[in-house]
Formats: sequence, C-alpha cells, structure tokens
Amino acid sequence: LITFPAATQYFLWKNMRLPIGPTFFVVTLHFGQWMNRVFNFYFWFWFPVNFPPPRSMMPSAIFLDVMLMMTGSYMFTALFSGLVWSLMFHPANWAPMLRSHLALKHKSLRPFMESD
Repeated sequence: LITFPAATQYFLWKNMRLPIGPTFFVVTLHFGQWMNRVFNFYFWFWFPVNFPPPRSMMPSAIFLDVMLMMTGSYMFTALFSGLVWSLMFHPANWAPMLRSHLALKHKSLRPFMESD
C-alpha cells in the first residue's frame, strides 16, 4: 500500500521539488473511490452509497510529506516514514471506530451484571 504513494512522492520531488506526493495520491484515491461508488453503485445499480471512505491513509501521507520536507533525503524518509506509515493505521482508525466502542447494556445481560 505504500508503493504508490512512494512512487508519486519520487516523481513529484525529483521533477518539481514538491513534497506533496503521498497526500496528492491519497486525495486522488479518495476522489476515484468516490466516483466509483457514485457511478457504479448509485447510478448503475441504484444501491445506496453508505460506505465510509478509507481515511486511515491521510495522517500517514501527511507524515510522509512532512518527513521529506524536514530531511530532504529519500533514505531517511524511507527509513522513518515507512515504519510510521504502518504504525499510524491503527490510531487513524480510532476516530471513525469510536462510536462502536460503547458499553453494552441489555436487559438479557442484567443477571450477569448484578454485583449482589
């Protein structure tokens, strides 16, 4: 999953010295998935579009861009940001998954929850 943002970063940094490669790739990926969902699911099959967008890559892409801006080196960016890219997936999913981490209170569980 990091291959395409890294290739975009190489192209934009080598030719234009722009450190926005991974963020540009992730934004275009989101746009492409949105277009796919609208045209293929809604207009083609009349299926409601209620899938969440994959936003777990955006913080990792921004960190990759910031690391390239700070170091200016491909080697340090690959060493540090490659590790952080994979480690930021779980914390990036905390915000969208937060509402499903609620305590369960149901009438059928009442005998098991009593402390008397």
